[in-house]
Amino acid sequence: MSNEVRELREAAGLSQVELSLRSGVAQPNIAAYETGRRRASADMIERLRAAARPRPSEVLASHHDELELLANRFGLSNLRIFGSTVRRADSPGSDLDLLITRADGIGLLTLAAFAEEASELLGVEVDVVSDGGLPEGHEILATAVAI
Repeated sequence: MSNEVRELREAAGLSQVELSLRSGVAQPNIAAYETGRRRASADMIERLRAAARPRPSEVLASHHDELELLANRFGLSNLRIFGSTVRRADSPGSDLDLLITRADGIGLLTLAAFAEEASELLGVEVDVVSDGGLPEGHEILATAVAI
């Protein structure tokens, strides 16, 4: 019989302790779910699944070069992050906020296509903002940092 808790934890590359810290579920309870001594409710499975999702900062660190190449393919440059990831407040399920510079002739449909492919690459939702539409001194411009 398959064990959904163990499978989701291992697929995320997490130890029981790491999953416990992310989910707020005591590690002995996670062990009990995995050994079958306790049955996890559907709500508990969803809570653990949400906690096992990657943090944007984690996937960005491991896919930095690929993201740069993808951006270049779309005519985008000067990739910067802002929001929860730059504040180190991102969590499993957070999105990744990217600020980009677009080449002349690159429109909104291209930005949307890039965001979709970047989301697929990273496994987290990616929101893209072009720096060309922001007024000087805007909070995003002031807080964004290079990836």
